Amino acid sequence: MTQDSHSHDHPHSLLPSDPELRVKTLESLLVDKGLVDPAALEAFIQVYSEEVGPMNGARVVARAWSDPDYRARLLADGTAAIGELGYGGRQGEHLKVVENTPELHNVVVCTLCSCYPWAVLGLPPAWYKSSAYRARVVREPRSVLREFGLDLSEEVEVRVWDSTSEMRYLVLPQRPEGSESLSEEALAQLVTRDSMIGVSKVLEPGRGDQ
Repeated sequence: MTQDSHSHDHPHSLLPSDPELRVKTLESLLVDKGLVDPAALEAFIQVYSEEVGPMNGARVVARAWSDPDYRARLLADGTAAIGELGYGGRQGEHLKVVENTPELHNVVVCTLCSCYPWAVLGLPPAWYKSSAYRARVVREPRSVLREFGLDLSEEVEVRVWDSTSEMRYLVLPQRPEGSESLSEEALAQLVTRDSMIGVSKVLEPGRGDQ
């Protein structure tokens, strides 16, 4: 097969090196070939970016902070507990929730691909899918966390959880100091996607985003 025929047979060879441009170019190629309905694609992206996103997980965390009984159910059976709030479905099944404490910090990765609890976190960030994160966070989690701005003391155990198609993980962050008087809705506003993956902590009210 000549180089020219190879290029025509494999559209990915026409894609630029920049990841965002690659996505846009691939999307255009698929639309041009009639393989993707652009309206359906836009609707899918909107749903998972705006409606099924980290705000769902933030509500789960806020409920767990506010309701000890719900927290117990969440840690015992994550799938059933998020179902109580109406979350589930695609990549929301088989969910295990792991809790951060002063002595233990959890962080989530998927070393084989990018398994991720879409139902509560929406679409995975690009860095979560990168080969660098997937390889390094297992070998040197403290170094990776420091690069995210999270420097843990040596007294804190760091535990890495490897998601698979059979089991996905969500981190229940520590409730920050100074949030005792906040409503559940206000608590949810403090919770970030990164804190539910475990690469950051939830900051105290008024300190801004990590």
